Amino acid sequence: MTIIIISLLLLASLLPHLTFTAHVNVGIVNGRKAKPHSRPYMVSLQVYGQHICGGFLISDQFVLTAAHCRKKTEELTVVVGAHDLRKMNEGGVRIKVESYYKHLDYSENPYRNDIMLLRLKKKVEKNKHVEWISIPKTEGDIPADSVCSVAGWGSLVTNGTSSPVLMETNVKIMNNKKCKHIWGLTFSAGQMMCVYGDGGSCGGDSGGPLVCGDTAVGVTSFGDPDLCNSPKLPEVYMKVSAYLPWIHKFIGNVY
Repeated sequence: MTIIIISLLLLASLLPHLTFTAHVNVGIVNGRKAKPHSRPYMVSLQVYGQHICGGFLISDQFVLTAAHCRKKTEELTVVVGAHDLRKMNEGGVRIKVESYYKHLDYSENPYRNDIMLLRLKKKVEKNKHVEWISIPKTEGDIPADSVCSVAGWGSLVTNGTSSPVLMETNVKIMNNKKCKHIWGLTFSAGQMMCVYGDGGSCGGDSGGPLVCGDTAVGVTSFGDPDLCNSPKLPEVYMKVSAYLPWIHKFIGNVY
């Protein structure tokens, strides 16, 4: 009888932890390790050598990312060509930022125009580890339920530590009306898009690309503040095509 009581007490003490584990998704979230250097456009934005955000090359000198990734006047360093951030001798190169172009109408409450361009101090050269990705040529929405993907070095669980290796997962585009119904006034269909799926972005993945086919169509912006890959609040991305005139004002017509 004593053994049974002790066993029941142990089980009761474990139940909260078991429940927590079952409801917290893991991965990029629920993702997989990307094949090394299969996404040569991905960059890690760092402060004092620590990863804080993602981003992606859209030309030989410009990185697109989220405006909220830079706090005030802090200096960011861009790492290109990396897969495992612990192994910089495997293709990773650090480059300083020459100029920051945060959207002038960016705001945090609610999030609006959460997009920023970084001009690198030197141009990158294409190689097997480094290459920029295409962005849309015209403004428009991606059809609902299209299968796309996200990637990053962000947290593996809510409030967890960053992943040293690049992670990726597939997601689906959510219908704008459904997203608007869920997020309410926080969501702006003119400049945003939502995704859903078994996995998704987490802390440290901000600024990374939402990729459909071979085109970067979104910039990771925000989601549920309390839970990564929340079943109630879908993740929201800035719609790249809505910012084409703004982007080309700085980088020119590179396509």
